[in-house]
Amino acid sequence: MSDIPLGVLDLVPIPSGATAADALRNSVELAQRTEEFGYARYWFAEHHLNPGVAGTSPAVVLALTAAATSTIRLGSGAVQLGHRTALSTVEEFGLLDAVYPGRLDLGLGRSGGRPPGEKAAAPTATPVVDGRAPNGLVVPPRFSFAHLLRSPRFALHRRLLLLPNAESQDYAEQIDDILALLAGTYRTEDGVEAHIVPGEGAEVEVWILGSSGGESAQVAGERGLRFAANYHVSPATVLEAVDGYRAYFQPSDVLDKPYVSVSADVVVAEDDATARELATGYGPWVRSIRTAEGAIPFPTPEEARAHVWTDEDQELVQDRLDTQFVGSPQHVADRLEQLQEATGADELLITTITHDQADRVRSYELLAAEWRRR
Repeated sequence: MSDIPLGVLDLVPIPSGATAADALRNSVELAQRTEEFGYARYWFAEHHLNPGVAGTSPAVVLALTAAATSTIRLGSGAVQLGHRTALSTVEEFGLLDAVYPGRLDLGLGRSGGRPPGEKAAAPTATPVVDGRAPNGLVVPPRFSFAHLLRSPRFALHRRLLLLPNAESQDYAEQIDDILALLAGTYRTEDGVEAHIVPGEGAEVEVWILGSSGGESAQVAGERGLRFAANYHVSPATVLEAVDGYRAYFQPSDVLDKPYVSVSADVVVAEDDATARELATGYGPWVRSIRTAEGAIPFPTPEEARAHVWTDEDQELVQDRLDTQFVGSPQHVADRLEQLQEATGADELLITTITHDQADRVRSYELLAAEWRRR
């Protein structure tokens, strides 16, 4: 499997008892170490109003990380377009590319200030029977995010991220504007040109991130762009997402065939028992996100065990617990091979959170070594 590259997705998590500054230093160090371990990409997510996540601005964190690394590709996973313009996005990544040319991935997502109005998804070509794909990959029941969309915190996000009375641009139209600004072909309807300096001609790889086979998969496929599907966020819809993208795909100047990355939550240690101990905080952490409280600082195993679980709590997190890959290097690599086989992924994107930085770095190190042996 060494011909399937591994990348890193980093939320810049804040461990319990630490600060945002600690989390940023941890992320820069992790990028340096995973570069040494042979990971192909290092992406930063964008999240807001979370007490336990410091990754609020991918472009800013990318600038810090690019200065501390030299070869690993760096990118956003993803810039949330719902509260920003095509121009601001191209300008930010144009600035980065001007200093670090040819190393940047511009990952784009729909979220951020715009309530999702998902188009009908393309039907999945992969059957799921009794919660499993044909090769045995766990595909849990679909999780409903309706309660999150009704939460006052969602309204607060929208209020703070958008200017008063502002409306988000149509997503597909915004992607087209970004592509045109990068290519230097942007024209208004009455023929006025826009040329972005720096930004026009930037050597960035454009990716679309999506959790379903709906609009994001369609936009990526029809424009012949790379697509990143989220098993770690929405495991129930990962097959739908990759199948939808491939069904919509049209060759472009960038790609002649579909290209897919799939993400997974992973914790690796020398043995299964140690890995399970390191992953103890994952359940309470996911619960805090799905209750709309906002991600809490990642707890220690002792703090996590103190949480009193209700049936409602367990239902909120069960799909994520069932699809987190936790164990020895051999066990986790087997699960990743299964994910790759089921989705046909060209790359895998690994997100690992533990309370202690040394354990997190070690997890990536052990996985990389095992992956190279396969």
